[in-house]
Amino acid sequence: MKPTPRIPDAVKSSPLAIQGLTVSYDRRPVVHSVDFVTPPGSMTAIVGPNGAGKSTLLKASLGITARLTGDVRVFGKPFEVMSRHVAYVPQRSSVDWDFPATVIDVVAMGLFRDQRWWQFNRGRDRRLAMHSLARVGMEAFADRQIGQLSGGQQQRVFLARALIQDAELTILDEPFAGVDAATESAIIEVLKELRDEGRTLLCVHHDLSTVHDYFDHVLLLNVRGIAAGAVDEVFTAANLQATYGGRLSEVQLARLVSPASKEAR
Repeated sequence: MKPTPRIPDAVKSSPLAIQGLTVSYDRRPVVHSVDFVTPPGSMTAIVGPNGAGKSTLLKASLGITARLTGDVRVFGKPFEVMSRHVAYVPQRSSVDWDFPATVIDVVAMGLFRDQRWWQFNRGRDRRLAMHSLARVGMEAFADRQIGQLSGGQQQRVFLARALIQDAELTILDEPFAGVDAATESAIIEVLKELRDEGRTLLCVHHDLSTVHDYFDHVLLLNVRGIAAGAVDEVFTAANLQATYGGRLSEVQLARLVSPASKEAR
């Protein structure tokens, strides 16, 4: 009988541990042999250029996209048996906003995976949905059709749908893309509250200038994992140049990694 492989302690305690993950499209690797252990109770950004495989890494971890190789574990167990502990906020562009549903119905859908039909309680579920909407400042829009909202409002609604799941790990794919400054500020405030409650957040992020302000940890990715760790240790000029293929100017790098520039923002 083959011995059961020992799972490292860091993997057992991690909300999401990715080992040797490879995804290929038309025989071309778009994510290649990535290892990453998400620190518990943290906000982690996945950062890299367009086409680096950031969204693909998340989708493959969640089972949305097929993995060629690799193992994904949630608190040391296979993702497939721990999926209810994970909430997912997809890119806004991947959602059919013409779907005929109200805001409160979209939020309440976050409960359905954990309920059977006989457990459905419209009054209770509506109260939970309204509480989640209140956390993102959208309770006044509860009965509005989802397609009638602005992009920023839609993003808040999908965050509320994640909140209602009460998950230990929330994964967000570019939550700040295409939203206004007020919405971005509201979203980051909620995410930091979740982090302070002991939850773990993992976000694909594109704005390098806010990495220091928003996140504790970072994974730098360009098909392969370039570096991962605490922002203050990993978000360096050398690692950024390796991630972006030397395309960042010295001025850009100084603004991104200099403590003085951070304090001035």
